Amino acid sequence: MAYRAANQQKFPDFFNGAVPSFGDEAAKLLIVGLAPGVKGANRTARPFTGDYAGDLLYPTMLKFGFAKGDYRADPKDGLCLSGAMVTNAVRCVPPENKPIGAEISQCRPYLISRIKALPHLKAIFLLGRIAHESVLRAFGQKPAHHPFAHGAMHQIAGLTLIDSYHCSRYNVNTRRLTPAMFEDAFQKAAKAADQP
Repeated sequence: MAYRAANQQKFPDFFNGAVPSFGDEAAKLLIVGLAPGVKGANRTARPFTGDYAGDLLYPTMLKFGFAKGDYRADPKDGLCLSGAMVTNAVRCVPPENKPIGAEISQCRPYLISRIKALPHLKAIFLLGRIAHESVLRAFGQKPAHHPFAHGAMHQIAGLTLIDSYHCSRYNVNTRRLTPAMFEDAFQKAAKAADQP
């Protein structure tokens, strides 16, 4: 709370609140990230908008038909999601983009509600270990029974969960995650979402 208040003082024109989910309420695919970036979604009030991660995520969604329009890192860019929704495991920007366990746990009821509110959901694309573990815990599962690995797939409660390294600038710059690797993992999610 103190960090959010400090951001409000430092960036009075930013959204600085709990960032809502973005997308189609009839989504078959839910994409779960870590948390809003301080100068990204914390500024724009739209997940993955205004920071580097969105520059990889949204063009990939456009390529696979889960978005329409143009992505210009601006919530007024007219981008619409089709059959997909984007949310975060943690709804408010955490200090140093590193949420602590208490923040993750406190936000989990919102994540559970988001999942339950998507009646057509078939697949969840998990960006990073924190998203992976938070979603597993939302289903009452132990992460040790479903280890995180890039491209790994897990069957939970009738849904397919697909892991990916987070599409952050750090992961891409260090080549831990390449755009091709990201697209390969996303393609698995797209196929799982389109299963009858």
